[in-house]
Amino acid sequence: MSAIEIRGLTKTFGPKVAVNNLDLTVPVGSLCGFIGPNGAGKTTTIRMIMSIIFPDSGDLRVLGKASAVESKDRIGYLPEERGVYRKMKVGAFLNYMGKLKGIDPAATDTKVRAWLERMGLPNEYKKKCEELSKGMQQKVQFISAVMHEPDLLILDEVFSGLDPVNRRLIRELIDEQHKAGRTVIFSTHAMFEAEQLCDQIFMIHKGNKVLDGTLQSILSKFDPRSVLVEPVDPADADRLASLPGVRSAQPAGKATTEIRFDDSIDPALGMRSVVEAMPVRRVEVKRATLEDIFIDVVLGRSGSAGVDRETIRNELAAASSE
Repeated sequence: MSAIEIRGLTKTFGPKVAVNNLDLTVPVGSLCGFIGPNGAGKTTTIRMIMSIIFPDSGDLRVLGKASAVESKDRIGYLPEERGVYRKMKVGAFLNYMGKLKGIDPAATDTKVRAWLERMGLPNEYKKKCEELSKGMQQKVQFISAVMHEPDLLILDEVFSGLDPVNRRLIRELIDEQHKAGRTVIFSTHAMFEAEQLCDQIFMIHKGNKVLDGTLQSILSKFDPRSVLVEPVDPADADRLASLPGVRSAQPAGKATTEIRFDDSIDPALGMRSVVEAMPVRRVEVKRATLEDIFIDVVLGRSGSAGVDRETIRNELAAASSE
C-alpha cells in the first residue's frame, strides 16, 4: 500500500525543467528521505504533492486521494519557507493551528503545553512568535505539523538552521513519529541525516530521479568493495597493490591506504590476506555513503564532461553550510 504515488510528473518554470518525468512510490509507514543538492527539485516535488503548485503533466495520488487537499487533515507539513504568525503569541498560534487541523478544542491546549515542554519551550507560551529565535520558531512550526497526529508527515529541510542539540532532538522526534506508524518524508541536502534516519531513499539531481529504493539495497548495490588499511610501517603501503586480488591502492588520508578488490574477492577474505601480509594498526571494510554514491551516479550520468568529484563535493558542502 502506498502513501504517495507519482507517475510521469513534470514541472517547468519557463525554460527551466524543475522536475522531469518523475515516477515515485512512497510506501505507507516508511521513513523516506528526499535527498539532493539545493536546486535539485526536492521542494518543487513536495509542493506538487501538497497541491501548492500543479504539474504540467503527470499524475499523483496522496493517501489514496487525487490530491493533498482531499486529505489535508491527515497531513502534517513543515515547509522550507518558515512562517509563523509573528504578532500572535505562541500558545494562541498553536491552538489556532490545532483548530484548523480538527483537534478537539477541549484537548488542544493540553497538547500544546505538552509539546512546548518536550521542545524545551515551556516559558514561551505567552511570548509573541516574533520574540523567538529562528530555531525556536522552527520548533514551534514542527509542533504545528505533528500535534494532530497526521498519517503523513512532510518536512522540507527541517534541520536547516538548527544547532547540534536541536538537530538531535528533531531526529529523535522524527524517529518517534515513524515508530508510531506514520509515513514520514523529509527533504535534505545533508545526506548523512538521511543515512541516520531513513529506510527509503529518493535521490534527485537537476530534476531527474537518480536513485530510488531502500537504504540497504542502495548501499549494497554500490558496495565499494574496498578496505582501509593503516600499516604499522608506512613503507608497507607500497606492497598493498601487489597483494592477490587487489585492483588498486590509493592514499586515503594520513598513513591510510584504500585498496579495492576485484569482484571475485570477498572483502572480508581480502582483509585477512592484508593482516597475514603485514602488521597493521587498522584494517576495516569501507562502507559506501550516500554522498559517495550520489557523486558516483552524477559523474556516471555526466560522462565526467566538465564535472569532477571535487566540484560536486564542494557543491554539497556549500549547500550544507547555508
